[in-house]
Amino acid sequence: MSDSSRSPVPGQFTVVLHSHLPWLANHGRWPVGEEWLYQSWAGSYLPVFAMLRRLADDGLADQLSLGITPVLAAQLDDPHCAASMYEWLADWQLRATEAATSADADRRTLGAREYRCAADAIAEFESQWRHGGAPMIRTLASSGVMELLGGPLAHPFAPLLDPRLRRFSLTEGLADARARWAVDPAGIWAPECAFAPGMEDEYRSAGVGHFLVDGPTLKGDTALGRPVGDSGVIAFGRDLVVSYRVWSPRSGYPGHAAYRDFHTYDHASGLKPARVTGRTVEAKDKRPYDPQRADAVIDRHVDDFVDQIRRRLVDESARIGRPALVVAAFDTELFGHWWHEGPVWLERVLRRLPEAGVRVGTLASARRNGFVGTPVDLPASSWGSGKDWRVWNGPQVQHLVQLNTEVTETAVSAVEKVLATGGPTRSRIADQIVRETLLTVASDWPFMVSKDTAAQYAVDRAHKHAHATREICDAALSGRDEQAARLAANWSRADNLFAGLDARRLPTIDAPGRARG
Repeated sequence: MSDSSRSPVPGQFTVVLHSHLPWLANHGRWPVGEEWLYQSWAGSYLPVFAMLRRLADDGLADQLSLGITPVLAAQLDDPHCAASMYEWLADWQLRATEAATSADADRRTLGAREYRCAADAIAEFESQWRHGGAPMIRTLASSGVMELLGGPLAHPFAPLLDPRLRRFSLTEGLADARARWAVDPAGIWAPECAFAPGMEDEYRSAGVGHFLVDGPTLKGDTALGRPVGDSGVIAFGRDLVVSYRVWSPRSGYPGHAAYRDFHTYDHASGLKPARVTGRTVEAKDKRPYDPQRADAVIDRHVDDFVDQIRRRLVDESARIGRPALVVAAFDTELFGHWWHEGPVWLERVLRRLPEAGVRVGTLASARRNGFVGTPVDLPASSWGSGKDWRVWNGPQVQHLVQLNTEVTETAVSAVEKVLATGGPTRSRIADQIVRETLLTVASDWPFMVSKDTAAQYAVDRAHKHAHATREICDAALSGRDEQAARLAANWSRADNLFAGLDARRLPTIDAPGRARG
């Protein structure tokens, strides 16, 4: 990098990461279920949080905005998940040991490398995660190295949600963050970046100061945060030019021939032995992964991305006539789980950007530092296909849309009756009805169906939680209180997340469209 390229450029660059998985505990293991959690934990959460600790130890602040959904946070703190994760890491090391004793030289090399990786992951887990994620996340948040973003409880597609449940899931989700991390998030990552006009007022009422939308929601003009209407709540837009530099399935960095291939497995061990080699190369013809070859490519991609950020800040600042903001936003699981080299790339980017004259900050610091423009009215939108709602309410998932509507209506009616007849004390029956309803309407299930990724698992999960909701409601509405209590207790053994959820805080409706409570 030349000396001229190190001169300061105007504006600020912000990385936003969205950490999310649906509730997987106690709902299957393989090929879809808890395995998904443990792969992401080992591949992404361990290295990404280790990176943040290193940055904090070096005195760096405001490095990125990190969203952790309440449903993922619950799993990272869950004793069953922690114990099972420890077992999963040990199994990884055992599989690597078996590969390391193979007669095949490539498998022996693979096994030895994976054994070392598993040993490092076990040491990291034992020292930082054995008591759940909350203690470490609290420490990182208090260090100032990152901004924590909150979100609604179980990751619903909010625009399609009954407004009572939508308000409840948001306020309870923010309360969950406060209880876990002693943080009141000033911002959120709305699930799927989904928005409907009027939601900005709900954000303001809940104390949310800023949130993220996809670039097309702001018609591509993402160079500043924009207040939504007269709410004072700021919408920040994802810059697709820089985000797709990484995330594009056709030309993004993770597809480089030298990087580890996500889809190719050594079936005897379950380990990933190959590099991408080429986009049209069959799995059986892919070449063995070589970390040294990949490392050199990481540095080239770091330099390319840093140069891209510099140019984008200069161009956007010139276009708007003032220092601009550039926001790159990704799923956290991209880094490590999907893109093996991603955490190393991200740390090198964050360390190299200031050396290249680029100011790094969070969404919160962008607000503080005035990277905010004039008010705007936002359309209905998301970051899904078409940038509308089709992934979550299109023809393929109409059966789930109808299911969600019916279950929500049944649940709210039952909760009102249970609370009306049970006195002022907390009702575990009502709590579990709400809990199962929230799991039913999670945005993950229609997404998986629309994208045909483990679609049957998604349908089964939606209907399982709908069944749980309905049978508890049926017993409660029929006056079979003991049976309702027994059913609620039984279902809570599997779905025991959100201990602070209190159905008494669920709003009721005074008139169409106006919530109370």
